[in-house]
Amino acid sequence: MALPKAMRVLAAVTLFLFFYLVAQIFRSPTGLRRPGVGNTVEDMTRDPNLDPTGEPDGLLWRSDDYAADNPNSPRINATILSLVRNEELEGMIQSMNDLERTWNHKFNYPWTFFNDVDFTDEFKKRTRAATKAECRYELIPKEHWETPSWINKDLYEESAQILKDNNVQYWNQPSYHQMCRWNSGMFYRHPALAHTRYYWRVEPKVHFFCDVDYDVFRYMHDHNKTYGFTVNIYDSPESIPSLWPETIKFLAAHNEYIHANNAMDWLKDSNRRPEHNHKANGYSTCHFWSNFEIGDMDFWRSQAYEDYFNHLDRAGGFFYERWGDAPVHSIALGLFEDASKIHWFRDIGYQHIPYFQCPNSPKCKGCVTGRFTDGEAWLNKEDCRPNYFKYVGMG
Repeated sequence: MALPKAMRVLAAVTLFLFFYLVAQIFRSPTGLRRPGVGNTVEDMTRDPNLDPTGEPDGLLWRSDDYAADNPNSPRINATILSLVRNEELEGMIQSMNDLERTWNHKFNYPWTFFNDVDFTDEFKKRTRAATKAECRYELIPKEHWETPSWINKDLYEESAQILKDNNVQYWNQPSYHQMCRWNSGMFYRHPALAHTRYYWRVEPKVHFFCDVDYDVFRYMHDHNKTYGFTVNIYDSPESIPSLWPETIKFLAAHNEYIHANNAMDWLKDSNRRPEHNHKANGYSTCHFWSNFEIGDMDFWRSQAYEDYFNHLDRAGGFFYERWGDAPVHSIALGLFEDASKIHWFRDIGYQHIPYFQCPNSPKCKGCVTGRFTDGEAWLNKEDCRPNYFKYVGMG
């Protein structure tokens, strides 16, 4: 017996809705495009380093007329910057050899080395021999390095025990806390950098894998970029439980510093690693891994960043906890800078144990394309690029 017309219509509508919902569930997600920022990626299921990688678009300065002894070269006021100890000489030479081979032998930007004690003659002799460029050796002023007078010794020792109980690395090394503070808000205040705008931070024992045939500092300047990164990872939330609450306190008094095109969603994400967000009291812990950074010091010298750093410094978290320069720099950039001025140097191959960036390019050798780590498999979950590409993009 035939079904009534009303029931036939209802069945047809039900089938249509069923197939429509199935199609919506299984269709490929589409990201949104923010003004001035590269295409976002809703769900990074494939490492973009597997895709063929070339140089960035736009005007690029090549190595003509960049001889080390040419006073009229196109070099701008920039330096390669290293905080390094005398006993790290072998690791520093390794890093210098890699960067000179892949980039700086073509452009001859100066190396500026910083230490809280005088460099030895051997350190100076061997580093000078590793480059044709000028080498500068600078002593960090005691007032920039030593633990500030407002840090309470008893509270510091009690806090160190809490860090130990939470298995926070370097909990018992005062010099590590001092280093994090210096890298966060002191390095650009050194008199030797007073007339320098751009820097490329290089640490001992890092590797560079790809030939870079353009002046990266000129690229930053000509394309109005503030900060360049390669690796983007999660931090240990146990090391920074009060960093985001202190940031919120600062923003309550200075919301005028928040940029309209900020990366707040990247900083606050709680979906991908909810336990990190919970332990860090609202912060995703995602950050640019700052052992590699190419930056414009005018941002650190800005009123917004100076006020923010001074607020954090007085709060004491560089010593009572283990606030690192990586999350401090990243939070400031994510809040106070136009996200379109942050650049992913996807064409620069890099390694700092245990993480890599290895582009798919004929200019790269010595690394495995697309590899994120050669350590334990669980380290792969520390990659925060999917969140950054989702909320900000690949620009």
